[in-house]
Amino acid sequence: MQLSIVLPAKNEVAGLRLTLPRLRERFPEAEMIVVDDGSSDETAVVAESLGAKVLRSPYSMGNGAAIKRGARAASGEVLVFMDADGQHDPAEIPPLLAMLEQGYEMAVGARSASGQANVSRGLANRFYNRIASWMTGHDIRDLTSGFRAVRAAKFLEFLYLLPNGFSYPTTITMAFFRSAYPVAYVPVNVAARVGHSSHIRPLADGVRFLLIIFKIATLYSPLKLFAPTALLFFATGLGYYTYTFVTEGRFTNMSLLLFSAAVIIFLIGLVSEQITSLVYSKSRS
Repeated sequence: MQLSIVLPAKNEVAGLRLTLPRLRERFPEAEMIVVDDGSSDETAVVAESLGAKVLRSPYSMGNGAAIKRGARAASGEVLVFMDADGQHDPAEIPPLLAMLEQGYEMAVGARSASGQANVSRGLANRFYNRIASWMTGHDIRDLTSGFRAVRAAKFLEFLYLLPNGFSYPTTITMAFFRSAYPVAYVPVNVAARVGHSSHIRPLADGVRFLLIIFKIATLYSPLKLFAPTALLFFATGLGYYTYTFVTEGRFTNMSLLLFSAAVIIFLIGLVSEQITSLVYSKSRS
């Protein structure tokens, strides 16, 4: 397999000095692509000096944007995405590639609890995994892992769906499951970051947290989110109507509002389900 290894990097001089020589030693024939996401240090210079192909952004566009730029520029039939901060060991790549040889279209490095940056992020990721597993009916062990190997042709099908921010792993994983492309999870070890601390604060931004949850739901099967919500409104309306009928002998405006909301939410779910089907049929055309 012709292999391209893509490393999004922002101010990762120290990490690249550690990671790129180890990658070159283990995969001397692989194409190394470093996407400099608007770094203010010598990231691009160091990457070029170590033999990588460098794509520079004049300003920071986000981790997902760097992944998309790297995927477009890659010539390999298999893409490996990994962080440039020294957390991912190149020795963990062969097990991922072995899963592709067994017929999987994507193999993801699944971090253990000890591999999470902190307790709060570990709890958040565990919750993401459970939501995604419920939505897909598959055991998703690490929804947000950025360490993965994937067949380039399949990955490029969904490039237009990927966001420019940090939630690209969520999007591509759900897209593969939605399109019935087999995905494997391989346990990997994660080392401490080299250099600055992580840019991600999953629990610091409540709005972002909710958006990721809704993204998981709407990417795969919107009705699994909308139908229970509609049922909850309907049950609440029925319970309130029963109470007011018994105590006051009447049907109140609040009951009508709750019943109406249940119908509207369910219909929105149906429309969303159709839109999702159209989006994924477009990616296969």
